Amino acid sequence: MGAPVTAVVGYGPGLGAALARRFAREGHVVGAFARKPVAEAPLIALPCDVTDGASIARAFDALEKKSGPVANLLYNASALVRGPFLQTAPGDFERAWRTAAFGAFTCAQRVLPGMLAAGRGTILFTGATASLRGGANFPAFASAKFALRGLAQSLAREFGPQGVHVAHVVIDGMIGPKREDRIDPDHIAEAYWNLAAQPRSAWTQEIDLRPHGEKF
Repeated sequence: MGAPVTAVVGYGPGLGAALARRFAREGHVVGAFARKPVAEAPLIALPCDVTDGASIARAFDALEKKSGPVANLLYNASALVRGPFLQTAPGDFERAWRTAAFGAFTCAQRVLPGMLAAGRGTILFTGATASLRGGANFPAFASAKFALRGLAQSLAREFGPQGVHVAHVVIDGMIGPKREDRIDPDHIAEAYWNLAAQPRSAWTQEIDLRPHGEKF
């Protein structure tokens, strides 16, 4: 049996890179999905536009042809569309939804058949404060993140009994360098790894992560 394959969708210099490093450290083959991926070896750089179903299919085809079926999907893509409701363009609203919800739906639909055939797998979705409560000037972003959380809950209930662990991670705070008011991306990645490694007798379906001084 080859090394487990992990897909990090929404790879970038912050959390995406931290997730890729953490799973690679455990010996996983890691595919780094991004519009313009710049991942270095041993990561596999995969160009992917998560708002485009055909682009998603091509990226997963390339990863699975090279490394085998995906065991872990870490969906980390989002579009931070911010602005007053009356000034929010329909195209921007749709872009936020397609990035957070449509992309997650399409990626999950792509990897689930292989996970079900294996009788195991993990899908982790990156949420935000806006997943739990909408705020002024965030109608597009909050709507998209609410949709992602609903998708995660639905998939967890449908596929958990079939051996696939689905969880939603609420990042309730700013991600950044080692400061008291920021969440270290490496610490977030450690939480993702802990979720992926959980025994199925005690799965977590949702977890909140925030700096110790963050109000909630």
